[in-house]
Amino acid sequence: MENSIVKASHLSHKYSRDWAIRDINLEISKVGVLGLLGSNGAGKSTTMNILCGVLNQTEGTVHIGGIDIRQKPEDAKMLIGFLPQNAPLHLDLTVSEYLTYCAYLRNINKRDIKTAVDAAMEKCGVAHFRSRVINNLSGGYRQRVGIAQSIIHLPKLVVLDEPTNGLDPNQILEVRKLIKEIATERAVIFSSHILSEVQATCDDIRMIEGGRMVFADTMTAFNNYILPNSLLVYMDNPPPMETLSGITGITKTELLNDGGIRLHFDTSTKVSSQIIEMAVTNGWQLTEIMLEKSSLDEIFSQLSNKTT
Repeated sequence: MENSIVKASHLSHKYSRDWAIRDINLEISKVGVLGLLGSNGAGKSTTMNILCGVLNQTEGTVHIGGIDIRQKPEDAKMLIGFLPQNAPLHLDLTVSEYLTYCAYLRNINKRDIKTAVDAAMEKCGVAHFRSRVINNLSGGYRQRVGIAQSIIHLPKLVVLDEPTNGLDPNQILEVRKLIKEIATERAVIFSSHILSEVQATCDDIRMIEGGRMVFADTMTAFNNYILPNSLLVYMDNPPPMETLSGITGITKTELLNDGGIRLHFDTSTKVSSQIIEMAVTNGWQLTEIMLEKSSLDEIFSQLSNKTT
C-alpha cells in the first residue's frame, strides 16, 4: 500500500435486501487519473460515495492514505476532495468569498486561508475572476471554481463526478487540461459515461457493472481490447464470399464498404494461418489481415454484459 492512496478490499453494500455492489477490490496510485465507468444503476455512485466517506459500506474495508475511513472518518476525509456532478456552488457569492467559505469548512487555519484561496484560484485559472459573482460566470469557469474548492485543502485524492458534463468543446478541453495538471501532484478519480472523455483524460480504467468490477487495467489495455472472433481481411483479388464461408472455422462473412471483408470465426481453429496459406496458393493477393479492435462504445457494451 506504499504506492497507493486508496485501497478498497472486498467492498460490498446492500440497500434494504438488494446488493448495490459486491466484492469490489480497488487500489489507486498516489498520482495520475483513474477513470471510473459504469452505467446507471451499476454501482458506480455507491462506490464513489463509500470512498468519499458519504456512505458506510455493508462489508469490506476502505483505507485512504493508510487510514481506515470507517474507524477514523475525519482523518481520512482530510485527504479527500470531492466535486459532485452538481457542483455545490453559492451563486450569489464572489469566487473569493465562496472559496474562503470552503476553506473554513475544511478547517484550514485562519491565518492560512488567504494563501490557500489564492493558490487554488491560481491553479484553476480563476484568479482574475476573484471578485466576480459566480452566477455571472460561464459554465466552464463555474466548473473550475468547483474544482478549486475540491483542492483548496491540498488533498491527496480528488474525486470528480462527471466534471465535463454540459460543457462546450472548448470548455471541455480546458477542464481536461486542468484535471491532468492536478493529477501530477495527487490521485484523481474521474467519473464519466462519455468514453471519449475517459480515453483522453485517464491513465487507468475501472468499470463496474451489475455491482461488480468487470474491467481493471490501463487505458492502453482498454483501447487495445480486441474482439476475439473477428478478422479484417483485405485482398486485391478476393475469392467469392461462398469460398471464404466454406473455410473451416468461419461462421460468418461480411463485405465492408471499404472493400475489406470481416470474417467471424470459431476461436478453436487457427483461421488466420489458413487464410494466409490459401491466399498464397490461390493468388488472392492478400494485402492485410488483422484481428479487429473494438470501438470504445463496443468495448463498453461488451464489458457491460459481463457478469464476472
